[in-house]
Amino acid sequence: MLGLLVALLAGLAVFALLDGWYLVRFPCAVLRARLLQPRVRDLLAEQRFAGRVLPSDLDLLLHMNNARYLREADFARVAHLTRCGVLGALRGLGAHTVLAASCARYRRSLRLLEPFEVRTRLLGWDDRAFYLEARFVSLRDGFVCALLRFRQHLLGTSPERVVQQLCQRRVEPPELPADLQYWISYNQASSQLLRVESGLSDVTKDQ
Repeated sequence: MLGLLVALLAGLAVFALLDGWYLVRFPCAVLRARLLQPRVRDLLAEQRFAGRVLPSDLDLLLHMNNARYLREADFARVAHLTRCGVLGALRGLGAHTVLAASCARYRRSLRLLEPFEVRTRLLGWDDRAFYLEARFVSLRDGFVCALLRFRQHLLGTSPERVVQQLCQRRVEPPELPADLQYWISYNQASSQLLRVESGLSDVTKDQ
């Protein structure tokens, strides 16, 4: 009885002091992608991750909180990178990846219990990062409710090397969409301004 009470209190502490559901769902998304879903060989193929708006996702206006889009996109993105082999290749190369930048466009609210899909695809890469897109599509009518873009920075290797390991040959990156190129230019200009404000030299680089 005492052991059960301790376990219950420990569980409550995890959910009270930490983001318990995130810590549960993130590894579950990886394990599901690795063990239960087929490998995706095409790096540029779109992958779909199903979701539904729960009461815990709502804000005071009773639609999905803006921050929840980024959270759901996290799960979809890690599943995407697992299924196409990027995370495995990084592990084999002794490297890892961090999210360096993101942006979001909200076009229509997702309401309570509304089913949706996060449709994730790799748009391309440069010498330091992969660029991904996530679309939140309502399954009620197919409307794209939100569009998110991500810069997934690599540490310890390069995107070219990862792609070469996966494809067993050198692959030229696809041309990035014009709007994404504008966003990349904005990030570069912002980084330069922040370095000047901080008194850092041009040699110092952001992640």
